[in-house]
Amino acid sequence: MAIRRIGVLTSGSDGPGFNPCLCAVVRMAISLGVEVVGVRRGFTGLMNGEFISLSARSVGGIVHKGGTFLGTSPSVEFAGRRGQMEALRNLNEAEIDGLIVIGGDGTMRGAQQLHELGFPVVGIPGTIDNDVPGTDFSIGFDTALNTALDAIDRIKDTATSLQRAFLVEVMGRKSGNLALMAGLAGGAEMVCIPEQDFELDDVARTITDAYVKGKAHCIIVVAEGARFNATAIADYLQQRREEAGFTVRMTILGHVQRGGSPSAFDRLLATRLGAFAVERLVAGERGVMVGLVGNEIVATPLAEVIAHPKAIDVGMFHLAETLAK
Repeated sequence: MAIRRIGVLTSGSDGPGFNPCLCAVVRMAISLGVEVVGVRRGFTGLMNGEFISLSARSVGGIVHKGGTFLGTSPSVEFAGRRGQMEALRNLNEAEIDGLIVIGGDGTMRGAQQLHELGFPVVGIPGTIDNDVPGTDFSIGFDTALNTALDAIDRIKDTATSLQRAFLVEVMGRKSGNLALMAGLAGGAEMVCIPEQDFELDDVARTITDAYVKGKAHCIIVVAEGARFNATAIADYLQQRREEAGFTVRMTILGHVQRGGSPSAFDRLLATRLGAFAVERLVAGERGVMVGLVGNEIVATPLAEVIAHPKAIDVGMFHLAETLAK
């Protein structure tokens, strides 16, 4: 079947780099003689038929902007067969021949469900968690990492001046990739992530050891989904404040990590993935996600992408432990 009109949506949580990806999708499609329809608010908008026609001018001047101009939202309803049938009905009524979806692991699962129902779909990984298999980096991760690193550097300045320990909580409910890389790049004394077990005593011991060694500060980076989050750790340390040596403070970075202008790396990655996704869809490829592996853009079956969670680099974790001593 020839592809004459495609749809594109961003789903789940947002992240820096979604807009340059949308720009690449639209302009590559137009260059190939394919019309583009934008879907507002992700799978929710797909079920409600919230479609807008996109032209080259529609995506002008957006590559430097964070977030997604199409909007996004989580959609529990789409997980059910009724929601998927509504989406298919709307796609067919709008005469859309294929769909490109941008988002994280949940978005890839939604893409696979549409693929299993026979609709042509190509996925693009976009999440600051960098927890989608089939790609070394997802769109948004590099920018969020640099945002977290900038915050850690600033906190370290004041921690050193005041001789304090800081708990810095970053995003990552199921994945510790962001916390691990931020902690390693930021020279943290300890990184607490969901994939590696630890005890509250381990954190207390790390802070005490840093004090005894004569360090001017102690930085603990905590993923929000770690066994104990920053608030729980802070409460525990408050009960043992006489043993810590350092006064302990906590900073939760929160949604500041999702916003802001995308980095050069994220803009280039988003552009390459967006353009390649259109080429694959127009060429007849279906049910795949495009990603960066090494320095090559490759396509991986969605069924493989959603089969297993993406593991952290254990070697990086051990390196962070070694360099923190």
